[in-house]
Amino acid sequence: MLIKDFRELTKKDVDIAGGKGASLGEMINAKIPVPSGFVILAGAFDRFLDKVDLTQEIESQLKKVNYDDINSVDRASNVIRDLIHDAKMPKDFKKEIVFEFKKMKCKFVAVRSSATAEDSSIASWAGELESYLNTTEKTLLENVKRCWSSLFTPRAIFYRKEKNLRNTHVSVAVVIQEMVESEISGIAFTVHPVTQDRNQMIIEAGWGLGEAIVSGSITPDAYVISKLKVQSQKSKVENEFEILDINIAKQEKQIIRCLRKGVKWTVVLKSKQEKQKLTGKQIIELSEICANIEKHYKKPQDIEWAFKDNKFYIVQSRPITTL
Repeated sequence: MLIKDFRELTKKDVDIAGGKGASLGEMINAKIPVPSGFVILAGAFDRFLDKVDLTQEIESQLKKVNYDDINSVDRASNVIRDLIHDAKMPKDFKKEIVFEFKKMKCKFVAVRSSATAEDSSIASWAGELESYLNTTEKTLLENVKRCWSSLFTPRAIFYRKEKNLRNTHVSVAVVIQEMVESEISGIAFTVHPVTQDRNQMIIEAGWGLGEAIVSGSITPDAYVISKLKVQSQKSKVENEFEILDINIAKQEKQIIRCLRKGVKWTVVLKSKQEKQKLTGKQIIELSEICANIEKHYKKPQDIEWAFKDNKFYIVQSRPITTL
């Protein structure tokens, strides 16, 4: 089996779907608002390498690496990535991936790498591998191969050594997920990342697509929320979280979808540049969703979210590994 729909996966499937894939399956089955999609399983990558006869060649290139010489790492990375890019996608792989893509009936998808050692007790691969947003049917297969080959970027090769995974079989699944063309997007930490106060969470929000925040290209709004339920003066019942602090950041540019280039930077309307991104009601609504995710996983979470047409979507959630 090459592919599984998110609904066929749970958090127990990290070994076949990687951390991202397993987490998205777990959340969609827990009725958390996740955009639809499927995972090209890690076994598909292993089979691809065997079919195009690259397994031994890649191992040979990795054995030649001198980790004290950055040029040696770069050289191995370039050779391995070129080998994967130049290899022809087997017809049965191509047919099944395109078939599943067409079933989604959406024009744009996010194509994300999901390492099988990701978010496990061994190592967190967060940020080490690549993602390709606004992918169309035309660029789908090429971006899948790019995600596969990102297991061998210089950073990923170093990371494997750092985490003592050189003799461990590490593979990569690929998440194909419907793209939400977000009006507002951001990240949330269900434990305060600075004070490590477990009764507080922080939500960061910016205009446009989320990569502007994830890449550190803009300063987002930051909202601090108490996770302790507070009593309403009117009803005398516990009904919502409390916003403790709102820090509004001026935002002059945003990333939006662009048909030709995938994404592009544009200027934020002057009337919106100094405006608060989420209303108080929206902050509370998102806090509830994030708290439910944390409750479901029974551990603090690092969450990526998007907002479009008055609805929140969760595009990723992983454990916070720095506590």
